[in-house]
Amino acid sequence: MTARLGYSITGAEQAPVLVLGSSLGTTRAMWDRQIPALSEQHRVVAFDHRGHGESEVPDGPYSISELGADVLALLDELGIARFSYAGLSLGGMVGMWLASEAPDRVDRLALLCTSPALDALPAWRDRAASVRTDGMAAVTDVVLGRWFTPGYAAAHPDVVDTYRAMLRTTPPDGYAGCCDAIGPMDLRSRLAAITAPTLSIGGAEDPAIPPVHAERMAAAVPHASLEIVPGAAHLANVERADEITALLLDHFGGE
Repeated sequence: MTARLGYSITGAEQAPVLVLGSSLGTTRAMWDRQIPALSEQHRVVAFDHRGHGESEVPDGPYSISELGADVLALLDELGIARFSYAGLSLGGMVGMWLASEAPDRVDRLALLCTSPALDALPAWRDRAASVRTDGMAAVTDVVLGRWFTPGYAAAHPDVVDTYRAMLRTTPPDGYAGCCDAIGPMDLRSRLAAITAPTLSIGGAEDPAIPPVHAERMAAAVPHASLEIVPGAAHLANVERADEITALLLDHFGGE
């Protein structure tokens, strides 16, 4: 059964649709720096994954296919048949599933700081168990240390505080359920089925999903290009907002 997702829509009703999927432990607010510019040319639909933000929190564990089916159900409800998609981390994993599962619906794709397989099932099981037992405080400091480079965190404590609050208020059951989805995930066999022109973006200083993952995706997905963004940790679209916005505008405005 699909979960009801929280979402927002900006931009002209008749503009081409661009869907934005966020990272584990964040809400759609993580795209706030990109949405104004993207909305000038697109009807932007930003959503919260199940278990996050304003979305429902079903009992876990979850799977990537369930997270993807949630998005398709939302778009069907909104009457959206075709769309482009950009997703970071967990959002990118969902994007790979969507573009391979429903290639006739996805026009263009951007995959940011993500991977089709992390090959770390015990670590994800441990993280899910820790959050279920001790709440979000159990992972907050470690996760924040991966989201931003030390220099950016020191220079922008207000941004770090905003994302600390976002992470701490994520429902533990929702976060853990998504950890359960990421742990066994292996989308590598699906990459060749992606027909949408794809932009693979890595953060040069991302300790969570290093840029080699972006390089491998760009090599495996047909019609893919690669960009490695200097000075970016995991939440590259926050830390290097202008550069990411420019890359997305160029990619989604292309032919």
